[in-house]
Amino acid sequence: MLLIASTSQSVTAQTQQKEELEELRGRIEALQKELEKSETSKSEAADALRESERAISKANRRLFELANERNDINAKISQLQDESEALNQQIAAERDALARLIHRQYLAGEPESLRLLLNRQDANETARQLHYFGYVSRARAELIATLRANLAELDELTRQVRAQSERLAKLEQEETKQKKSLEKQKRARQKVLSKASDDIARQRNEISKLKRDEQRLTELIKKLAAEAERRRQAARLKNQALPDASLSNSAFGKLKGRLRLPVIGELTNRFGQPRKDSGLSWKGLFIAANEGDRVKAIAAGEVVYADWLRGFGNLMILDHGGGFMSLYGNNEALFRQVGDRLGAGDTIASVGNSGGNAESGLYFELRRNGRPFDPLPWVRLK
Repeated sequence: MLLIASTSQSVTAQTQQKEELEELRGRIEALQKELEKSETSKSEAADALRESERAISKANRRLFELANERNDINAKISQLQDESEALNQQIAAERDALARLIHRQYLAGEPESLRLLLNRQDANETARQLHYFGYVSRARAELIATLRANLAELDELTRQVRAQSERLAKLEQEETKQKKSLEKQKRARQKVLSKASDDIARQRNEISKLKRDEQRLTELIKKLAAEAERRRQAARLKNQALPDASLSNSAFGKLKGRLRLPVIGELTNRFGQPRKDSGLSWKGLFIAANEGDRVKAIAAGEVVYADWLRGFGNLMILDHGGGFMSLYGNNEALFRQVGDRLGAGDTIASVGNSGGNAESGLYFELRRNGRPFDPLPWVRLK
């Protein structure tokens, strides 16, 4: 009864957590739409890439999820096969033991108990023989029962292997479908890019556009921070969980000088350097890297934004607590979704040149209380 109650509570907690996550994603999506609606300029050239780059990111994320599922299934199948092999060996040993026992009984014969009692043998000898035959009978019954149970378990393991193999085949079919979809979206993006490339190149360094991009990002971060604080206050009122030490201000603050950059590459632009042809300064780092390279989370945190944003392409923002946030822009694909909790070094995205960026690489920022600061003193480059 206690187990049933515990299981019911666990299911209720999981359902509540799922509902809260869906609510959070809905609020962030509404925030994004509100931001887009409030923009005065709605016809920038890079906007033409928005839907195709979102679709590319979505297809890639599904492929990433399918690959993880496939790895899990293969590991499960391997585990089940090992268990089946061990059980087969045990069943073979039990069959041998049962065969030897039956053979010994056949050679020795198994007199009826009544005949033993009627024989004029010593009473003690009769008792010993009766006890022995009872022991042999019980041992045989136990061996048969164990053998039957193990055979039933082997059937169940075989069923599980078959079910996992069927699931794996379906995943492989879906992977093939997603790959075709991805290629289609890439072709669509290339078509749009070839038509709008001149306008995108011209607008890339316009001061007014860059200022709007920066203002848009600042406004987004301000609203995300307010949403994160609202959720923290609600969690304290409900007393749903103890504070997470990995997200505390002191935890992130102690990481200064120990962080690793999210992708390996060449730093072509640094914090504070002037941007070409605009006079504005860089608010983060641009790390030139190969398209498709994996982008890693610099520290433990929660995904608070994962979507396309004008000027930054497919953008992911992680909240590390204490007002600290990390930003990863111009990605080809975003592998995580709003509400996902990550550890340092977890894969979160893949490098690209979304948002109309000319060069493949990652745009990376660190912010505290909405204000950008130089990431380099916080990281080790070697």
